[in-house]
This record gives sequence, structure tokens and C-alpha cells, in this order.
Amino acid sequence: MAEINKDEQVGFHKGALATLAKEREEMQKILAIVEQLMQMHIKSLKELGVDLAAQAKTAKEETKKTGKEKKKPIEDLI
Repeated sequence: MAEINKDEQVGFHKGALATLAKEREEMQKILAIVEQLMQMHIKSLKELGVDLAAQAKTAKEETKKTGKEKKKPIEDLI
């Protein structure tokens, strides 16, 4: 079996790191967009009089009382 020389291994790993760094940058862009969209929805809900902080607090208290978290469909969370 032929061994890969050191220069080829170094090149392979450097190439992999460069690709992964670009992938990470793109993932950060996606995360920033998602965060921005979430903030827009939160703002709209506040304007409509929905208090998400109070709902989260109530859900947390219910979890403490029952000892386990209820599984609800995502539609029921808002």
C-alpha cells in the first residue's frame, strides 16, 4: 500500500480547514438571519399584546411542579 507523503497530507488538511472555515462563515450568516427573523416575530407579538416572558415563566413553573416537561406541538407554543 502506498503511503501518502507529508506534503500531500498537509495540503489535504489545510484544504479541509479552509473549506470548513467557509462553511462556518455561511452557518453564522444563516444563524444571524434566523435570529433577526425571530426578533421581528417577538416584536410583532409584543405589539399584539402577547407576553412571551410570562408564558415562558408559567411553562417553567409547570415543569418544576410536574417534574417533567410536556411535549407540545410547536403551534401550541405561541
